[in-house]
Amino acid sequence: MDMPQAQPASRLQQAFLRVRDELQRSVIGQPHLIDCLLVALLADGHLLVEGAPGLAKTTAVKALAGCIEADFHRVQFTPDLLPADLTGTDIFRPQSGSFEFERGPLFHNIVLADEINRAPAKVQSALLEAMAERQITVGRSTWHLPELFMVMATQNPIEQEGTFALPEAQLDRFVMHVTIGYPDAASELAILKLARDQARRSLHPVPASRPALSQADVFEARDAVLAVHMAPALEEYLAQLVLATRNAAAYGPELKRWIAWGASPRGTIALDRCARAHAWLAGRDYALPEDVHAIAHEVLRHRVLLSYEAEAEGVRSDQVIKRVLDIVPLP
Repeated sequence: MDMPQAQPASRLQQAFLRVRDELQRSVIGQPHLIDCLLVALLADGHLLVEGAPGLAKTTAVKALAGCIEADFHRVQFTPDLLPADLTGTDIFRPQSGSFEFERGPLFHNIVLADEINRAPAKVQSALLEAMAERQITVGRSTWHLPELFMVMATQNPIEQEGTFALPEAQLDRFVMHVTIGYPDAASELAILKLARDQARRSLHPVPASRPALSQADVFEARDAVLAVHMAPALEEYLAQLVLATRNAAAYGPELKRWIAWGASPRGTIALDRCARAHAWLAGRDYALPEDVHAIAHEVLRHRVLLSYEAEAEGVRSDQVIKRVLDIVPLP
């Protein structure tokens, strides 16, 4: 994700750029993933990261959490996981003869749902209310989650035996779906050096550095992102991109044959928020079509459902989104 610099950055923008530099030192060869992590944080959304094992998905999320003054919790999703393992449950206290609610890991600020597709649908559904409404209902009681709450889920595209595909309603709650690949040769050598340095530091630990961002900084940055100017013509362009996925027949027989279901209004909202966040990280107070194009695949990839004909022809969601971007005229 290219981010051309423009006008001088504000204090908050400089802080986020320092965080990005720190993450790039910790996670080598995945600059696109790092940018998407920051965009999702600024857009107040949840992130789904997909890639083969060993590509630093978990490391990147943990590194981001370490840069923010926030509680972090990792949950390893497995087939025997229960919904109460996420939400918490009522525990009977013999001393008082009453039930007391024991909070689960979802009550942390940043939650890593590692290999989310390893758990059955009943467990995945426990995330729906938390991700959409920032609250959890257990029995007759409803508990509000922290103001800063973000779910970052990972899944790998191989070893599909024993996995449970996320339903469309769950996928739609993620602001972006990021896919990552293997690093290049230069990055591979840099990873080797980083691994040796980390091994040395583990033998001679040093005090942990202070997080670069407070929660107040994150909220203030989100306000600044919402204030990024987007011209009415660009907002119309956003809407037309999403409408093209729903009314594919108007844009040619090929798109009509490929798309079974288009993106929901959440897709339009996510395009708007993420494009503004991308522009803000680039040091601008206005959004451009380039900002929309930079995050369009990540925002729409999991929201455009392909037809059986498209799957039979080997067509991927990214190909369909590229065709939509090519066909819908720029403002």
